[in-house]
Amino acid sequence: MQEPAHVSKAERPPDYQLGVVQEVLLALLAKEAAHGYDVRARLQLALGPLADALNAGQVYVTLNRLERAGLVTSTVVGQADRPDRKVYELTPAGRDRVREWLDDTTWPKPAPAEFHLKLVAAAAAGLADPVRIVDSQRHALLDGLAVAQRAALAEPNDSVAGLLLEGVVLRLQADLRWLEACARFWNERGEHHE
Repeated sequence: MQEPAHVSKAERPPDYQLGVVQEVLLALLAKEAAHGYDVRARLQLALGPLADALNAGQVYVTLNRLERAGLVTSTVVGQADRPDRKVYELTPAGRDRVREWLDDTTWPKPAPAEFHLKLVAAAAAGLADPVRIVDSQRHALLDGLAVAQRAALAEPNDSVAGLLLEGVVLRLQADLRWLEACARFWNERGEHHE
């Protein structure tokens, strides 16, 4: 994957990676059918300068995988002055997968890009209230934080495991602060959808 031209290694998070998440593409198609170029443009708009790390071919490869999996269908649309284009549309199974993804509160990665795209896609397609998604995620993280804090308190002061648990607690606290910023942003925009 190429580095963004305007973001140096020192400026990026240490585990910076940006791949095309199938569920993000599905959610971007939930509002209306679109061709790959439109889907990529929506991703670029949502990611801002981080989109520079996105390989354009990944979008098309992922759309083809989604079609093979029966989550999208495509129709070739002829154009008078340009090459024909494939227009992608969600299948019922694709819509189900988007709903499952929006309700998922697992938090496997330190980079918030996937969660950010979930919020943007949910708001843009009117699929769900971004603030509700943030609240669900916050509750899941608070539960995890309580478990990690109890486990950390149970460790002796000189415990190696205690050091790891302290890292887990600090990471969850930072994630919660970021979720608070997300909630403020979406509340100020007033883009609530049910």
